[in-house]
Amino acid sequence: MKSREISKVVFASEHAMGEIMVRQPLPSQKVDYLDPFVLLHHAENDVPEDLNLRHSGVGPHPHRGFAPVTFVFEGGIYHQDSRGNTGTVFTGGVQWMHAGMGIIHSERPSVSGHQEFIQMWINSPAKHKMDQPTYYPLTAENTPQVWSDDKKIRLSVVSGNILGAKGPIPTLSPINSAMIWGEKTGKVFIPFKASHNAFIYVLTGKVKIGDQEVSAQNMIVLDHDGEGVQLEILEDTKVLFMSGEPIGEAIIAQGPFVVNHEIQITEAYRDYRMGKMGILIEE
Repeated sequence: MKSREISKVVFASEHAMGEIMVRQPLPSQKVDYLDPFVLLHHAENDVPEDLNLRHSGVGPHPHRGFAPVTFVFEGGIYHQDSRGNTGTVFTGGVQWMHAGMGIIHSERPSVSGHQEFIQMWINSPAKHKMDQPTYYPLTAENTPQVWSDDKKIRLSVVSGNILGAKGPIPTLSPINSAMIWGEKTGKVFIPFKASHNAFIYVLTGKVKIGDQEVSAQNMIVLDHDGEGVQLEILEDTKVLFMSGEPIGEAIIAQGPFVVNHEIQITEAYRDYRMGKMGILIEE
């Protein structure tokens, strides 16, 4: 199978999200929307030992119409939501939530020390936007692992099918996702459907695709000229790989909601204010 080339490399510039600084390559001037991927935030910070963990991180806020997903590359995240779900995952784990018709959640650090994670917003098809919300905490221990032939690259498969490993998270449209740890000189070919949009985000280190080298804090948007990607590790690396079938529907992403029509934004804020998304009183 032919490896895709790079379409764009997007530097993840810093943005303030409340008290947290995040890097955001999507959306950006270079890539407004990579159907079905709406937003990528890369956050890295140190949580002091004397900090009250209940008062840090991201407090209660609503979502509707998409899946907010947190990939924990280092540290730990504690999730609570208005449907009564709670869950804690640590390094290598994932918090995956289908917001559906509406839910309020918070994500707080569960441990002090160094934290590094990526939050992705993945669009839901219109027919699923008003589903009942669901929540899936996935620990590193319960995530299938697959290795490159040279044993230098480990892929932790969260969803979809990658190199014979099936991710345990159910998705509302076809999504492949893997957290990847690579050792210098490692190589792997990751196959996926020709119809998928796909990207690789480099958290640390340096990788090579085709003749192009890409360093940390960059999002690599892949072209549509193959059925997979050949990834080469130039420096010890952490990356997030995702591919997905385009949904092909118009979207409006405003505030914490992702919908299809302007009136649905108004309805989402109304339903939130009326308590239809529930109430979260943190423990």
